[in-house]
Amino acid sequence: MRLRSLLYVPASSERFIAKAHERGADAIVLDLEDSVAHSEKQAARAGLPQSVLLAGRGGAKVFVRINVAPELQRADAEAACRAGAFGLFIAKTSSPEQVRELAEHLEAAERELGRDPLAFVALLEDAGAVLDARPIAACKRVLGLVAGGEDIATSMGAEPLPEVLRLPKLLVHLAAKAEDKLSFGTLTTVADYQQRDALEAAAREASRHGFDGATCIHPSAVPIMNAAFSPSEEKVAWARTVLDAAAGAAAKGKGAFLVGDRMVDAPIIERARRILQKID
Repeated sequence: MRLRSLLYVPASSERFIAKAHERGADAIVLDLEDSVAHSEKQAARAGLPQSVLLAGRGGAKVFVRINVAPELQRADAEAACRAGAFGLFIAKTSSPEQVRELAEHLEAAERELGRDPLAFVALLEDAGAVLDARPIAACKRVLGLVAGGEDIATSMGAEPLPEVLRLPKLLVHLAAKAEDKLSFGTLTTVADYQQRDALEAAAREASRHGFDGATCIHPSAVPIMNAAFSPSEEKVAWARTVLDAAAGAAAKGKGAFLVGDRMVDAPIIERARRILQKID
């Protein structure tokens, strides 16, 4: 599944929702949490059936970011389920038990509707969640992880500087990959989205580290993420050359061979396969 760009859209904003499908994002995240005032949360939740339908018109996967407060979280999740959302962004995920309990709560509604189970993207937003990242990633429904840089820095009493965020974000990334799950984000904060050059550099860096995509808090970031997390023409050509050479080598009973002046063996062949999996 290719999810290079995941665009946050306030679930209370009819204007933004109406244009969400035009932004070119691979996923739309309808936000019921931070971007929605408390007085508007109930109305935003009630509007999910229409919002999910509108946001997904362009073919993007539609997620709903649900609230943390217990009196809101389960109602948000069930409303997203009944509205036909593809999945949930679970804000401030704290433990695998929390993930499993939410999954169990949704099972009855999913059976009633005859729909596929909601996929979960866990947002890890404090120091404790970072240290528990792998057990969270291992939960059956978890599709991927996101490290919330601003919140993690706040939980540590730190500033969200690149040198502060790099380690916790890489720990979350490694946890996701250890469980063969998707990893979203950059190694910096996304708050400075208006600094285009810096955002492009951060996205390219994240792609080199193996991140699959990143969340976007503004539509202007979508094309940047789509480009950064797509393999270049040069990489695609290299991957095809490697796989063609691998087929020829296998026919001769060879497991290692040269492509140009570089030795190629099993891990490099697998890397080439994964590059080609990222193209349409």
